[in-house]
Amino acid sequence: MSLRINDEAPNFQAVTTQGPIDFHQWIGDGWAILFSHPKDFTPVCTTELGYMAGLRDEFARRGCKIIGLSVDPVDDHARWAADIEETQGHKVTYPMIGDPELKVAKLYGMLPAGAGETSQGRTPANNATVRTVFVVGPDKKIKLMLMYPMSTGRNFDEVLRVLDSIQLTARHQVATPVNWKPGGDVIISPALNEEQARAKFPGGWKQLKPYLRIVPQPE
Repeated sequence: MSLRINDEAPNFQAVTTQGPIDFHQWIGDGWAILFSHPKDFTPVCTTELGYMAGLRDEFARRGCKIIGLSVDPVDDHARWAADIEETQGHKVTYPMIGDPELKVAKLYGMLPAGAGETSQGRTPANNATVRTVFVVGPDKKIKLMLMYPMSTGRNFDEVLRVLDSIQLTARHQVATPVNWKPGGDVIISPALNEEQARAKFPGGWKQLKPYLRIVPQPE
């Protein structure tokens, strides 16, 4: 299936390193990041899982849970976690989904329906497309999708920045400009007419074009 931003994140039940979950129930009323991996014991993914473990508190401050997925059994995840802690200096304390039957990978469109029903005998190259980051909102809708090749490590600082933007723009009728960072100026939504904008931003704004109105970031 093909997923798009604002589609509902498909629900599923799966076994994780922290026990069985129902994905939507696990998300609860907060935010979640699901990020996937083509195989356990792969070098780039090892660095990524360790870095995300180090960022867990930053995501938690934003009300966002982290969950990983790899198309291997949970027992393999547990052994891999020891390597990650040893080499990256961070213990993986978030759950890792086991997907040995490729069900979640296919449900999220990361593998084709004809990919088979087992991870056994598959190489990382066979699963190269299982390299996606999904940000899911409290409404269980997909807010972001980022897909990376196997040879390029993901920038999770950027994922954190985008989460800040998504949460800010969900609370206020603004958008964030190119290369925005928290605390920077933002753009008033074009959906607000002049009267509505003045009511919401009584301090005024810098107008570059009628459709491009710049204001300080709302608190």
